[in-house]
Amino acid sequence: MPAPRNIEALIAQACTAPSSHNTQPWRFEVCGATITLWADRTRALPVNDPFDRELTISCGAALFSLRAAAAAQGLATTLQLLPDGPAADCLAHLQLADHAGAVTDADAALAPLAQALALRRTYRKAFAASPVTDEDTLALAQAAASEGAALLPLDASQRQRAAELVAEGDRLQWDDPRWRRELAMWMHPRRSGDGLTLPALAAPIAQAVVRSFDLGDGTAARDQQLAAGSPSLTVLGTTGDDALAWLCTGQALQRALLTGCRRGLQASYLNQPLQCASLRPRLQALTDASLHPQLLIRWGHPGVELPATPRRPMSAVLAFREC
Repeated sequence: MPAPRNIEALIAQACTAPSSHNTQPWRFEVCGATITLWADRTRALPVNDPFDRELTISCGAALFSLRAAAAAQGLATTLQLLPDGPAADCLAHLQLADHAGAVTDADAALAPLAQALALRRTYRKAFAASPVTDEDTLALAQAAASEGAALLPLDASQRQRAAELVAEGDRLQWDDPRWRRELAMWMHPRRSGDGLTLPALAAPIAQAVVRSFDLGDGTAARDQQLAAGSPSLTVLGTTGDDALAWLCTGQALQRALLTGCRRGLQASYLNQPLQCASLRPRLQALTDASLHPQLLIRWGHPGVELPATPRRPMSAVLAFREC
C-alpha cells in the first residue's frame, strides 16, 4: 500500500476540490488501506446552507478528486457511501488496492482527469468570447451522467429567466443581515488558507462594508449580466434530494469540471436561486421538473490565468490512526 507520504499527496490533491466560500468542509482519516471522508460541520454555513446541502456537495467533489488522484497512481478504489447512515458525519469509506488486476477500466478512465486537478479554477470573471461547442457540452453531460447526475444546458429563453432568478436571489440574500455577517466571516487574508481571499490590509474594511451595507442591487446587476452573457449556462440536477444525492452531485460536478478543464474550459457558480428556498422551485420548473436542481453553473474559456486559491494545511484535514 502507499506510504503515508504518498497518502498525504493523494489527500492534497483531493483538497483542490471547490467548496462554498472556500470553506473546505472535509476531513480525512486513514486506517491501513482505508481512507474515511468526514464532513467537518464546524465549517458549515448555517445561513447560506442551512441543511448542509452545499457542504455535502463540496465533500463529494473532494471524494471524486481523491478517486482520480488514486487512479493516476495505479490504485483501484472501492467506495462505500454513507456507511453510518444519511445523518452521520462519516460520508464515505474509500478502500485502496494496488495488487495486479485490481485496476478496472472504470478506475483507469479517471486517471487522465487527475492532470487537471491543479489547473481547475473557479472563474468568476467574464469569459472570453470563444464558444462552448456542442462537443464540449456533450462531454460535460456525459461526465456528470457517469456519476449519476444530469447536466442540463439552458437555451436562450431559459438563460434569461435563470439570470433574472440569480438577480432576485442576490437581492434577497443581501437584504438579510445574517447572510451578510456570515459572508463577512469568510473574507480572509490569503495566509489564512481558506475563505474568500482578500489582501490583508483590505480584508477588515471589506468585512465592515459587507456587514453594514446592502449591496444587493449592484451585485444583482453584475451577476445577471454574467449569467446572461456566459457562453454556456447549465443546471446540474439529480433525481433525489438527500445526502446521497448531494454526494453524487459533488462527484458529478468535479468529474465535469475536470473534463471541462482538459478541454480548455473553466466554470463558476450562480447558486443564488438554489440557496433561496422561494426560488429553487422556480428554477426547477424552468428546466426538468422531475429533477432536483443542485447547482447553476456557467462555463467558458478563461480570459486570464488565475492563481490557485489557498488551501488549509494537511495537519488540519488529515489524520492517521491505528487499525
